[in-house]
Amino acid sequence: MSPKRAKVPASAPGGRVLHLDTFAGCAGNMFLGALLDAGLSRHELEEDLAGLGVPHRLEVSRVRRGALAARYVEVVIPGPKRKKGRKQGHGHHHGHDPHHGRHWSEIRDLLAKAKLDRAVRDTALAIFEALGRAEARVHGIDLEEVHFHEVGAVDAIVDVTGAAAAVARLGIGHVTASPPALGHGSVATAHGRLPLPAPATLELLRGIPTVPAHIEWETVTPTGAAILKVLVDEFRPMPAMTVEAIGHGAGNEREGPMPNVLRAILGRTAGVESDRIVLLEVNLDDLVPEHFDHLMERLFEAGALDVGIQHLQMKKNRPGFLVRVLARPSERAALAEVLFAESTTAGVRSVEYDRLVLHREERRVDTRYGRIRVKLVRSPDGRVDFSPEYDDCKAAARKHQAPLRDVVRAAEQAAREAE
Repeated sequence: MSPKRAKVPASAPGGRVLHLDTFAGCAGNMFLGALLDAGLSRHELEEDLAGLGVPHRLEVSRVRRGALAARYVEVVIPGPKRKKGRKQGHGHHHGHDPHHGRHWSEIRDLLAKAKLDRAVRDTALAIFEALGRAEARVHGIDLEEVHFHEVGAVDAIVDVTGAAAAVARLGIGHVTASPPALGHGSVATAHGRLPLPAPATLELLRGIPTVPAHIEWETVTPTGAAILKVLVDEFRPMPAMTVEAIGHGAGNEREGPMPNVLRAILGRTAGVESDRIVLLEVNLDDLVPEHFDHLMERLFEAGALDVGIQHLQMKKNRPGFLVRVLARPSERAALAEVLFAESTTAGVRSVEYDRLVLHREERRVDTRYGRIRVKLVRSPDGRVDFSPEYDDCKAAARKHQAPLRDVVRAAEQAAREAE
């Protein structure tokens, strides 16, 4: 299971949303530059990064990329000077030289001991773990063997921690992004020349929609891909929002059809949000009904948002069932595989829909029956409805030998008091 970020609650209704326009890709310094340009306090960012205890200095400059003004962020570390443009390639590799880098376990320990807010630390660890697992997979080694070049390691630690701190500082509760544009060609690495997208980048983008950039250079770095994988909740067009701020984070100067920048759009929802979902359907007339429980379980494990089963009267007057699965578009292929593997269907229908949804968030509340998850649904008029998680309530009722309805009421009351 892919690590995910520690959610920072949105101030909803009107929760804060970040949309990333990745028409020229994404790198760690581009992400920081875009949010600094959109209003993130540099002083607060540097204050958070100081908690790492890693010697470095941020150089932030105002530059032009094509027709756009943008902010360029460079991480400067003590020692021999190096060439600018480190974001073009990537400095991650594995090996056994203990004097010129950091292993994943060292970075994990560094972040665990850093003076960071818990949400920032947890998110930074999730991003670095995603990056480390991708490197381990493409090189055929264990996660503990993944080794980061000393310069690349410091850059990545600062970029990743800065990204986590920026999301927390700006109070962002939901992150969306356009499908990242991928360049082609090759890039020089510690392993020699490799094809683009870099193997670790492509591994991180597994299951994420992408588009071709039609340019011959690295648009998405492994660090940028890891940030997208962990921070982004949905890959989709820009959602409905009231725009508050726009920022541009610069990559290196490049010739291309579009400016080499990452655009960040900050805004707030108006209570009713929109997203994109896919509906998968199959008609079944020969699946043993007892197997539906297993089928539904597998579908939810693969990322289904909801699963429904309806009775049908099919051709030749045979009784059958319609299985309907709602999911995010990025989960379409995985869910189709489950339907083919766990049912008797030979075909899966799919169609995408725009969906309007009320703002929702999940909290854990303390009751006399223990901690229970409660879903909060907010209406545009400010009304809040509380829905305790059934499985949590059921488990608590069994443990305490209490009526289920009493547990549900206790969770609802605790949620109201917390609200």
